[in-house]
Amino acid sequence: MKALVIGGTGLTGPYIVDGLLQRGYQVTVLNRGVHPDDFLSPKVERIHTEPHFLEPLKAALEGRKFDVVISTYGRLQLVIEAIKGHTKRLVSVGGMAVYKGWLKVANPPLAQYPSPVPVPEDGYLVEKGTHPFLDRMLDTEEAVMKAHKEGHFNVTHIRYCIGYGPRILAAPDWCIVRRILDGRKQMVLPQGGQVIMSKGWGENEAQAVLLAVDKPDASAGQIYNIADENQLTNREWVVAIAKAMNHEFEFIDMPLSIMRPGCAYAFPSALEYPYHQVMDITKIKQQLGYRDVLPAEKAIPKSVEWLLKNRPEPGGEKEKLMQDPFDYDTEDRLIKLLTTTWKRLREEAPARESDWVHAHAHPKKIGDLK
Repeated sequence: MKALVIGGTGLTGPYIVDGLLQRGYQVTVLNRGVHPDDFLSPKVERIHTEPHFLEPLKAALEGRKFDVVISTYGRLQLVIEAIKGHTKRLVSVGGMAVYKGWLKVANPPLAQYPSPVPVPEDGYLVEKGTHPFLDRMLDTEEAVMKAHKEGHFNVTHIRYCIGYGPRILAAPDWCIVRRILDGRKQMVLPQGGQVIMSKGWGENEAQAVLLAVDKPDASAGQIYNIADENQLTNREWVVAIAKAMNHEFEFIDMPLSIMRPGCAYAFPSALEYPYHQVMDITKIKQQLGYRDVLPAEKAIPKSVEWLLKNRPEPGGEKEKLMQDPFDYDTEDRLIKLLTTTWKRLREEAPARESDWVHAHAHPKKIGDLK
């Protein structure tokens, strides 16, 4: 059996490649060759070409046949055209931004679209015309499903959530890890940290892809959400990262309703949402038997460990991808303002004392109807 993995060196690729090798596949990895791949098995064939353009893709695949193609990288609509005639099975990967209000395309974010909890695969998609990037994502999913309906491939499409773990390009947890390394004791936590945003350990997301490979009939023509089974609030997520580094923050609450342009520079952008973004993974659990390879409480310390060994250069290109300037002067000004405001509200806000009353009757004797 032969498998082609387009990508292969990012957050989920190495787990997918290893899983295919364990299943007895001959694996070929196709990517630009920009990122190190020495961690991949020497058994893996490498093809270095440009997966964002049709001509080089077609040239690289000329005369090749595969039992399955897994596309995690590149322009998927072009990949579909390039692999026609080279395989009858495609497992493709997209993202959670197709849900309404889940991509930050405005500042403040799209608070007018509070998200249902959880969101299943078949509803609550963003409308076309909201943003060009989102239009391309919707068009890509339509193209994937069209290729399945027309019989070009047996297709399964998987929507990844916010990923974390080794080799991710913009690690959301680095925004917390660096603050700890820089000795920050206080941290602004919007909405009290009670918002839940779906996250997925790279190995867990890869497991979803491998289950689709294992069960081509059950997953044929299906779209699946994938995220860790146990989803943490933002506060729980930050506390888990801090615990892994023997650190404790003093959290300063900030309602996002008072946010104006520029406020986001005072806390990690990953926390800048006013409502839950929770993917429903019931479908993949029921149809394909998905279960976490590693639960979040064990995965988070492993992610922190990897980041500490592979620290992005402060202010470097990798860190810039995280959209967090680590502007501590601005953070401190905001913390001072919020602390003063909360203190004044506690002291001056109207209050009244009241006894707690249970609504149901508590008769003292038989026949007491009061």
